Amino acid sequence: MTKVAWVTDSSCGLDATFAEENNIFIIPLNVVIDGKAYKEEVDLSKEEIYELLLQHGEGAKTSQPVFGDFTDLYERLEKEYDVVIAIHASSKLTGTYQSSAAAANMSSLPVTVIDSQIGDFALGQMIRHGVSMAKQGADVAEIVEYLKGCPNRAQMYLMPQSFEQLRRSGRVSAAQTLFASLLNIHLILGFDEGKVVVKDKVRSKKKAKRHMFQLLAEAMQEHQLKEICILHAGVKEKAHQWKDEIGSLYQGLKIQVQTLVPVAGVHTGHGTLCLAWLRN
Repeated sequence: MTKVAWVTDSSCGLDATFAEENNIFIIPLNVVIDGKAYKEEVDLSKEEIYELLLQHGEGAKTSQPVFGDFTDLYERLEKEYDVVIAIHASSKLTGTYQSSAAAANMSSLPVTVIDSQIGDFALGQMIRHGVSMAKQGADVAEIVEYLKGCPNRAQMYLMPQSFEQLRRSGRVSAAQTLFASLLNIHLILGFDEGKVVVKDKVRSKKKAKRHMFQLLAEAMQEHQLKEICILHAGVKEKAHQWKDEIGSLYQGLKIQVQTLVPVAGVHTGHGTLCLAWLRN
């Protein structure tokens, strides 16, 4: 039986126990707060990072893993595994995918590197489904074909809290930030072919939330979603309020609540709320 190793990065949002039990190797991304770099879920937990962001959030940054992290990992995997499937956060947002692909080309192992064109919950779900397929006896080619089709079925909508952080990170333009600040506009962000784009602009937080719920309603009607995730940047209570409200609207819908990976929360700000899913 082919022994498969999975490689991803900390933007996947998977917990360490699941990863350890399923041969998933997670390369941590870095969050830089007040001039000090922290590896996600290694140096600090997600929750600890958000606590720091509350105090020193202005000017916080992120950085991708160094190339050597990938070459070292692939070299270690050569000794124990037959094949590697690597799947990473959108290549339009980070160079992690490119670093992994370059390191894979130097490995003697057969390695397939996939661009998820998204991150967090949807990326984690792709890996979970791939692992499940492997356990059910699917061969590597089947799993890779499935995973390469996943980006077209994934979406994540964000209601960011900090426009200034978005501007600093280049996720929105300075003009959009100024416009939003002057007119008290709230942006709704989403993914389009791996890029984060402005999906809509609304005039109040209440309307922003209403619009997020409308986007979910449209997806429910069109795709009959079975499972979604509410992600939050340090505001767990609000996320659970959303869960209760959405649960009352859609009986039988599985709703998870997770902490947004800090490499995303750094750019959108403490208090950000998101909806994400991977369609069947």
